[in-house]
Amino acid sequence: MKNILIILTVAAVFASNKITAQTPTTDDIKSVNEVVTADNVEWGWLNPLRGDKSPAAGKLWGDRTKNEPAGFLVKFKKGFSSPPHIHNITYRGVVIKGLLHNDDENAEKQWLPAGSYWQQPAGEAHITAADGQENMAFLDIQEGPYLVKPTSEAFDNGERPVNVDKTNLVWLNANDIQWVAQKSNVQTAFLWGSHEKNQLRAALLKLPAGFNGKIKNLSPNFRAVVISGEVKHQFSKKDTKNKLQPGSYFGAKKNTTSIISTAKETILYVRSNGEFEVK
Repeated sequence: MKNILIILTVAAVFASNKITAQTPTTDDIKSVNEVVTADNVEWGWLNPLRGDKSPAAGKLWGDRTKNEPAGFLVKFKKGFSSPPHIHNITYRGVVIKGLLHNDDENAEKQWLPAGSYWQQPAGEAHITAADGQENMAFLDIQEGPYLVKPTSEAFDNGERPVNVDKTNLVWLNANDIQWVAQKSNVQTAFLWGSHEKNQLRAALLKLPAGFNGKIKNLSPNFRAVVISGEVKHQFSKKDTKNKLQPGSYFGAKKNTTSIISTAKETILYVRSNGEFEVK
């Protein structure tokens, strides 16, 4: 009887930890200097068991099928609507193309246009739908694997869903932010995370048309995804310039400077495990 009680107690503690576990706030994987252009993304199915009934998924960094951070693109066909489901881990998303809805199955549709942001907590029941001719989003996970599970396994991990239409983003200019040079005219919208030392955080950077500058990474982990517009990117003036269109990605190792230029207004999603500078 004593052994049974011990087993039950351990099981209860494990279940409690699973339910209340929060999304990791750091990333121990050091980023490297790398570039993935939109036309070189490796595509597969988000849910291989459903085949072409599933959205397509394109790898940017990491492996979403393993227990590690990952960033990937997802394409949805017009009219797509998932059955109610949960995920075992929390993810964050930014709409790149089209119109997306992510909420409780009984909620009225809130179509998020390109440039909008949402957060889906682990264990929370929801549906995902798409209504544009072309629909694509970028998803960011801090742990894996990324799994789809039935709503019968729903749980509350203490986090809450977020849906932010692009018109509700709060943009700060260089006068409000010490790590952005005032002459750059770059604006920033904070999305998630903490600016405490070595903590993961993410923001949108709005680069003006005609921007010619640099982004220096000061942290162990720095990753950037083009959400709209287009940038020309190189790690040094000797390197070939890469044209990065929406859906493209570049990572940088610590103390690396990326040389950036734009012909039109461009928005980058920047995820870092510490500080960076825009000059």
